[in-house]
Amino acid sequence: MIVFRHADPRFPFLWESTNQPPARWHGQGEGPVQYFADTPDGAWAEFLRHEGITETSDLVNVRRVLWAVEMPDQMQMAVPALSHSDLTGGARTYAQCQKEGRRLRENGAQALRAPSAALLPGQARGWRVDGGLQPAGEREGYVLVIFGPQPGFVGWIAAFAAHPRSDVLKRVRPLPD
Repeated sequence: MIVFRHADPRFPFLWESTNQPPARWHGQGEGPVQYFADTPDGAWAEFLRHEGITETSDLVNVRRVLWAVEMPDQMQMAVPALSHSDLTGGARTYAQCQKEGRRLRENGAQALRAPSAALLPGQARGWRVDGGLQPAGEREGYVLVIFGPQPGFVGWIAAFAAHPRSDVLKRVRPLPD
């Protein structure tokens, strides 16, 4: 399975230590935890939402690496038992998500799959060619969260010092205050 993530160009595409800042699915000292999106636009949307970027003019200052990462097809994905509003909410919902992440890890989960908090419903669509470039049908976006270091994962740089297309901005669910 190929998944996507963005990263600061100065760093590798995976976390290796527990020094990782806390995020939606892990608290302080609970890393490393690897966060991926199922589409490149999903990875960009997660970045834009987290950084609060809403203006096209701000995209020119973005310089990230977009990675395509191969992970094992047979990796079992746990499904969090949380409401959709908790799964897609802002920082106030992180405590519930972190608690659920702990519960899943304690029950042996290596990974989880959840709806993208950053993409609006149906906005993980790609493109097709039919009389020119056309948007493909709507589909939901997902994040895949892998617990622990993953030295067997292989990554390819899909774009270096890149920024997302401006049309991604209108498909991002804003981060609530």
